[in-house]
This record gives sequence, C-alpha cells and structure tokens, in this order.
Amino acid sequence: MVVSLRAELVAWQAVAGELRAELVKASERIAELEAQAGKNSRNSSKPPSSDGLDKPAPKPKSLRRKTGRKPGGQDGHQGRTLRQVAVPDHELPHEPGCCAGCQRSLAGRPITGVERRQEFDLPPLKVEVTEHQLLERECVCGERTRAAAPEGVTAAVQYGPRIAAIVIYLYVGQFLSKKRTAQALGELFGTPLSEGTVAAVTARAADGLDDFLDDVRQKLADAPVAGFDETGFRVAGTLHWVHCARTEKYTLVFCHPRRGVEAMKAMGVLPAFRGVAVHDAWGPYGTYTESEHQLCCAHAVRELIGVADAAPAGSWCWATQAAEALVAMQTLVDEAVAAEQDAVDPATLAEQIHRYRSAAQIGVNATAARSSKLMRSHNALAHRLLNRQDDYLRFTTDWRVPADNNGSERDIRMIKLRQKVSGCMRTLTGARQFCAIRSYLSTAAKHGIHFFDALVKLTQGRPWMPSAA
Repeated sequence: MVVSLRAELVAWQAVAGELRAELVKASERIAELEAQAGKNSRNSSKPPSSDGLDKPAPKPKSLRRKTGRKPGGQDGHQGRTLRQVAVPDHELPHEPGCCAGCQRSLAGRPITGVERRQEFDLPPLKVEVTEHQLLERECVCGERTRAAAPEGVTAAVQYGPRIAAIVIYLYVGQFLSKKRTAQALGELFGTPLSEGTVAAVTARAADGLDDFLDDVRQKLADAPVAGFDETGFRVAGTLHWVHCARTEKYTLVFCHPRRGVEAMKAMGVLPAFRGVAVHDAWGPYGTYTESEHQLCCAHAVRELIGVADAAPAGSWCWATQAAEALVAMQTLVDEAVAAEQDAVDPATLAEQIHRYRSAAQIGVNATAARSSKLMRSHNALAHRLLNRQDDYLRFTTDWRVPADNNGSERDIRMIKLRQKVSGCMRTLTGARQFCAIRSYLSTAAKHGIHFFDALVKLTQGRPWMPSAA
C-alpha cells in the first residue's frame, strides 16, 4: 500500500513539474505578447501614425529637452504677415454715392481722405502658346540654310519648362498621383494632360540629374559628419527599401530591393565615407569600420522606455536610470554649447556616465538567464549600451555630432508621406526617378532655393548644382 502511494506521489510530482514548466513558458509568452501589443511611438521605433486615435497609456512623455524658450515666434524671427505694398499693380477708386448727412451729390467735391485696402489675388490663368518659326533662306549660291531651334525646343508640339516644372512640383514635390496631377493641370490652366505625359516629364527630369547626384554623393562621402537611415517602401506590390544619406546641406535618397550592405554599396556613400556616421543600431551599419559611429540616442531611449514598461508596476528598473542618464548628458551638451563653453564639466559628465554604465550592468545581470525572447532582447540592449558606449556617447566630446538621427528621419519621412498620400510606386525605375528628384529638391531647399525655381532650371536642361552655390 505504501509503495503504491509512493509511486502515485512520484507520478503526481512529475505531472506538477511538467505543469510548472508549461506555466513558466506560458507566462513568458504572455509577457512577450503584452510587450509586443504595448509597443507604440513612445517606447519603440513605431511611427506616431501607428498609435491610432487612442493615445498610448501611460500618457506619452516627450523626449524633447526643454529649451527655456516660450511657445510661438522667437525674438528676431522674420514674420510672414501679409502687408500692403507701396505700388500696387492696379488702383480702383470707389466714389461715395451721396453725402451721409444731407444726401446731396458729392460729384466734383474735393477729396479729403483715402482709405487704402489691398487685395492679393491671381489673374485669370491661361497658358500662352509661343510658336518658334525656324526660317529658311536661300543664298545666292543656291544653298538653303534653316535657323536652329532654341535650346530645349525639340518637337513640333511640346510643353514648356514652367508647365513641366508645375507637373513635377505637384507629382514629386506635393505627392499627388499621376491622375490627380493631370487633373489639376487641366482644371487650373485648361491644359489637357494624360498620366503618361506626367510620367514622361518626370522621367526626362530625372535623367537630367546624373551629374547632380554624382556631385551630392561625393560631397556626402567627404563630409565630416553624415546621417544615414532606411525605410520600407512598396514598389510593384513588394517591399523595397529607400536609403537616405544626409547632412545639413545635402540629401541623397535611393531605392533598392534590399535593405542591407548590398543596397548601401549600390548607393555609393558609406563605402567611401570616413567621417562620423550617425544612425540607429541596425547591424549592417557597423560593418563599415573605417568610419566612426554615433548611435542614435533617441532610439536607445525609446528602447529603454519599452523595457521599463515591461517591468512590474511600481518597481525600480535599470532601463529608467539608463534613459535618464542619456537625456541628462544631452542636456549637459546643449547647455555647454549655449553657454559657449569649450567642454562639458568633467565631473558632472563622469557622474552621468557612471549612472549609465551601472544601470546597463545591472540590466546585463538581471537578464543574464535569457530565458525568453523578451529577456534576450533586453539583455542584448544592455550589452549594446556597454559594448558600444563610445559610439553612444561620442556627441559628448565631439560637438559636431548630433546625439540623435532625427535629421535623417525628417528627410526620409517624405518617402513615407508619399506612400501614405498616393500609394506605392508601380516600378523600381519610377521609384528611383522619384528619389532622384526628391534628393534634388531637398538639397536645393537646404541651400535656400525654392522648389519651383529649382524645377524650372531642371526642366530647362540646366539643373541647379550645389557646387555652384
């Protein structure tokens, strides 16, 4: 009897052990799913548009650092208020009908005052047709010679550079679809266009940018600091990748079927780059060892917030301390730059670095078991903060380098906005044409050149070049 009960007890203990193991796995899986479901723009790299109408809980806290400035226009800011001009194009005098007091006629009476009100408007829009007549004359020797056509006039009937510039402005600059671009031209100017014409005008413009793209590519490769980023882009119904390289003066965006090193080589900037590359922690960037790196602190802070959100409510978390230390170091640099100091106070910086390292080391120890997918990702983050400390904190000693990669994200965001407004591109060729013209427009804007002015030059066959700026 005792033997039988002992055997039954052993069997139940085995069953209990199996149930405990399954419960641990289920708990780990639940934690992973909760962390995945809880990701939003505050604690991950997901864009704000993915948050939907409901704001993420807890209430999002901005990662931006306080500047001490009041909201609105700052002192010295050039306003954009509509103001009267000294010499208007047209003057329309309006006479009073009769005296407001005695009702007598005021015709011929002296003018005692004028109140000026100016209305800014467009004249009726109408396309002008210019006919170029290539005259042919016969010499006394009998030879006939015909005049050469003006540069750019290559067909019997064609659209001029300003119409072409407006087409590209609407299609590439403002992200309208080909159909809506053609419709807008027809309704605004009475000019019938087809979607094929929009595509042809865009293709001709992009083909004229080869020298421009080579120039920008070389300037980015020679830059002391440049930002790099990539984002998904739907082309021909499949996922492609748009890569971005940029500085404060130059932008290059390039579409490729692949996301990694193959695309980076095809783009042609990183293989020749020897400055400081600012980017997120995605692995392929680290393969370029001949350049120095600044890992994006904003990405790291969002990752750390995600770790803190997964921790038990009310408990201390190493990730919170690491994030606070990163933000504090950025504030120290901002304050030192504003005060025109040569360096951050060494003692204060050392204190924050200690908080950063100690928090990351606690994170490594706390997640050393790596018993679940979520714990492994937290462990990898803590190890990365330690192993690549110099790449995360380079901005504290080299003030040419920004702490985040927000500039690259702003430049590449236009690609996502285009996809959101007008959908995916139908061909890789069309996507690369779009990226080439976006590179041209972004670079021109950074040099103070308006989109339309740059596009008119491009459609005239003499694109604006940054080397001439």
